[in-house]
Amino acid sequence: MAVIKTERPLLLVVDDEVSVLKVVERLAARIGFDVVACASGAEAMRTLLRKPADLAMVDLRMPDVNGLDLLRQIRSTVPGCEVILMTAFAAVDSAVEAIKLGAREYLTKPFDFDRLKQVLEDIRAELARRAQVLALESQVARQLEFCGMLGRSPVMQEVFSLVQRLAPHAKVVLISGETGTGKELAARAFHAAVVDTLFESELFGHVRGAFTGAVEPKAGVFETAHGGTLFLDEVGELPLSVQAKLLRALEYGEVQRVGSLQPKRVDVVVVAATNRDLRADVAAGRFRGDLFYRLNVVEVILPTLRDRREDIPYLTAAFIRECAVRMRKPIQGLTPGAERVLLRARWDGNVRELKNVIERACMLAEGTLLSERELAGAFGPETPAVPAVRNRLPMLRDRASEPPPLEAIEREHILDVLRQVNGNRMAAAKVLGISRRALYRRLDRHRLGDEAPPAARRFT
Repeated sequence: MAVIKTERPLLLVVDDEVSVLKVVERLAARIGFDVVACASGAEAMRTLLRKPADLAMVDLRMPDVNGLDLLRQIRSTVPGCEVILMTAFAAVDSAVEAIKLGAREYLTKPFDFDRLKQVLEDIRAELARRAQVLALESQVARQLEFCGMLGRSPVMQEVFSLVQRLAPHAKVVLISGETGTGKELAARAFHAAVVDTLFESELFGHVRGAFTGAVEPKAGVFETAHGGTLFLDEVGELPLSVQAKLLRALEYGEVQRVGSLQPKRVDVVVVAATNRDLRADVAAGRFRGDLFYRLNVVEVILPTLRDRREDIPYLTAAFIRECAVRMRKPIQGLTPGAERVLLRARWDGNVRELKNVIERACMLAEGTLLSERELAGAFGPETPAVPAVRNRLPMLRDRASEPPPLEAIEREHILDVLRQVNGNRMAAAKVLGISRRALYRRLDRHRLGDEAPPAARRFT
């Protein structure tokens, strides 16, 4: 079993009290964090821009900045960074606002060191698991690669198996599939040579003077590929006049240069690809039926990305790894919200579109994780509707929308905690930092008891 090595996560602690900085630094270092201490909000933001942190502990009241404002800046600048808010002046409104803005925890000073230690250990373990998942996805992506294609899904594994079985024997192969599914990569698996144009002279060559501009004789790609393999991309776009000559080349192994009466023998394995429905084109008279059936001795149909969404994490890991190396950026993976966006997108452009989106997102990225923000910029104006993303604590909402009332936030928070602890009220009260009796009062106020809506009754 491979050992996945992970770096120590970085904790940024921000407080104008030196004693707090030293206490947190000593405790967090023992738990497994690298710690950077900052005495002001301005210093913290400069540090984050140089090296994005995995976790930030932020004091609520500092001379130069309010902790909630700094929380907003951190969530905007480094979306993957968890944030803990600290304060010696605990208040319900600031706690609710912190949760609304995405804070992971709200701790009061002086610290309950057992609670502080538990919180840091939990986050450290979660970050370690996240790093291992990212590393494993990248590792698995390497193992799943086949001639430049990636796929763990059963449909892609069947494609790989089919190509492996056919490559030594098939003389003519038709590769079909939507744009962006990887037809060219599949052709390369058949040791194909890519051509840019499919004019008659490119396919079969020409003699000197055959047409205007033919000042020198030229061998076509069939002659050039003699004894090897030829890839004909977008074969469905060939004009009917060229289709007839292509059929002759496939049937008799002969080509005739434009302007010549002398046929030449060629021995070529032909791999053709198309994103068109050739059967429909045959019915409509746009493609020769005899050529279609000659090409369709063996057909490999590449599935759409929509039909193999389980491959998206591995494709994404491979694309991020390649972009990070090429762009010299410390990008390691995606935030959970960004993963959900990719899994739910339509992907009309298939793998090619996914690769382009990841590349653009990596260009925009400033931290170690790609977030919904970078993906929104990468998708551009044609982005599919991004589904609502739920954090572990609050329900995150579009910033442009009306903020929800505080009661709704508290209710949503209690529901989320109950889901995490499988409805155990004692455990929920402990997570919420309130007594069991206080939790019961809140359950009654929010109608989460016996008269709760069906969606919440399982927590009673």
